Amino acid sequence: MNIAVRLVLAGAVTLAVTSARIGAWSATEPDGLKVEVGVKMKTRDGVALVADIYRPQADGRYPTLLQRTPYDRKGGIGEARGLAAAGYVVIRQDVRGRFDSEGEFYPFRHEAEDGYDAVEWAAALPYSNGQVGMWGGSYVGATQMLAASAHPPHLVAIFPYVTASEYYEGWTYQHGALMQWFATSWSSGLAIDTLRRQAQAREQKRLLDWERTSPISAYPLLDLPAPADVAPYFRDWIAHETSDDYWRKVKVSDHYSEMTVKALHGGGWHDLFLRGSIENYLGLKAKAATPEARDGQRLLLGPWAHAATSPEGKIGDVTFGRDAVLDSTDTLRSWMDYALKGVANEFATKPPVRVFVMGENAWRDETEFPPARARSTRYYLQPGSGREEGLLAEKLPGKAPPQGYDYDPENPAPTLGGRLCCGDIVPPGPADQRALGARPDVLVFSTPPLARDVEATGWLALELFASTSAVDTDFTAVLADVDETGYARFLTDGVVRGRYRESTASAAPLEPGRVYKLPIDLWATSNLFKAGHRIRVYVSSSNFPRFDRNRNTGEPIAGATRSVKAHQTIYADKDHPSALVLPVVPRLASRTGDDFVRRPLTGSRGRHNLKETRRRTLRRKGASDETVDPSGGSGGHFRACGRA
Repeated sequence: MNIAVRLVLAGAVTLAVTSARIGAWSATEPDGLKVEVGVKMKTRDGVALVADIYRPQADGRYPTLLQRTPYDRKGGIGEARGLAAAGYVVIRQDVRGRFDSEGEFYPFRHEAEDGYDAVEWAAALPYSNGQVGMWGGSYVGATQMLAASAHPPHLVAIFPYVTASEYYEGWTYQHGALMQWFATSWSSGLAIDTLRRQAQAREQKRLLDWERTSPISAYPLLDLPAPADVAPYFRDWIAHETSDDYWRKVKVSDHYSEMTVKALHGGGWHDLFLRGSIENYLGLKAKAATPEARDGQRLLLGPWAHAATSPEGKIGDVTFGRDAVLDSTDTLRSWMDYALKGVANEFATKPPVRVFVMGENAWRDETEFPPARARSTRYYLQPGSGREEGLLAEKLPGKAPPQGYDYDPENPAPTLGGRLCCGDIVPPGPADQRALGARPDVLVFSTPPLARDVEATGWLALELFASTSAVDTDFTAVLADVDETGYARFLTDGVVRGRYRESTASAAPLEPGRVYKLPIDLWATSNLFKAGHRIRVYVSSSNFPRFDRNRNTGEPIAGATRSVKAHQTIYADKDHPSALVLPVVPRLASRTGDDFVRRPLTGSRGRHNLKETRRRTLRRKGASDETVDPSGGSGGHFRACGRA
């Protein structure tokens, strides 16, 4: 490359470096808003964080909404302007080490103290009334929960959606297995900005050295950092595969009793942080520091995945209907109107829990989660003959031979949709699971076609009795709703890593050939298995790339060099009653109407006739037309994020 081209490109890099540091400016917009761009705030250790501020032009003090993001504060301008027009000061801030903010980014490490400092800075602005709320999803939800754990005095309310309650279990690992697709895809996305920052810093230094460099032709155009320098935290995640002190330092759930915030927790049945969203609600409802905070918890659970929902309510390859679409900005505004302005809207008058019942595709209000009326019901695994499909039955099993399969880490069972992030290479959301049943390393158990509707709402588990020929291995499960056509809709999944069966704090090798009871946590769902459908569970030892492959050797993830095949044996007899445990909600509704579905929708599979569904609901309820509201839905678009 000739020297002229080198100088032009070098100058472009210099311009990029300097332009990113242009000072703050403000302007009054035609729509009557005041906008301040590039406003700096100093943290307690002297790091400058950069924010943009949107507020009403009129004099006065307003409640303040703060969002701290690693995904570039310049996004979401339309939402910020709409909230400012509704009478809020809106602040979007780049977190430490991201985009225009100074410092080094390391996930979670600085969010508690930086969040505290940002909240108190925002509350002290001359146009703030001192009431601060925060909002956002995924990692932006983590910035809220970690800030709340530091209990800044002026943080009143938060709206964290699709986020976790800790960052070992349910963010990076699940029962000892690395959530590989998420951990790698998310950290790779973060690395893009880090690479830009580090490359620009290196190039700027070389430009300063250039005057003393000779000959000029020896000047390297681009000096890229090593991968370990771009995402050092990924290396640390792999090195800390147990729930040790590294993770406990940022474990949100250890701090519920110190938090004083009201919170609207939003979770998705197909989201990879679902358990954390529910646990944040339950933990703060029970343990928050003040009665006002405990009473101020709300839970919203929809069919969403960790991605945007289409305007028609399509998630994965299933359309749940327009009522499944959440207008997150409208929901945020209503929540903050209640929490910061004292508006007596639906958050003041309705029950604290709202769930979307899949299958019936309708919303329902609940007084608690899981519903107290749900009955823990066991569907026992009964093996088939040879490779034939086994049964799920409520009757206790008698004598039955075990079933076996060979698990080869070099040929793992594939992930087919489900709880995933980030990107579209392995798309998230419900998908057809039938292909799993054709594999020799997957066992299938199904009920006969159901004679009546069965609703499962709450926590689920697979109690599995199994042995292995290896010193360590995984067992996995996928739950599906199978319709009359054979389509097996993903509902939930789970995994247990053998060496962490007793505790994720320390490893304990398996004894080859010994039978263990291995509970597989399937997290939660709300689904109506309709009459004629079948309940099905797929049992295997891999779900890749959602979870990393267990190599069956007991070696740590970091530095593992070999793998072996394992022969797995599943037991399902009277002495080893393996069972799927579902929280079955009675379908007979009381006259109070709490447990019937108010808003039937049209889904892509099994079209509902709205009037007929409404008549059936009324007959079950024994109520008049006036008690049923088939309308509703916020419309809009659920922007959970295509990234964490």
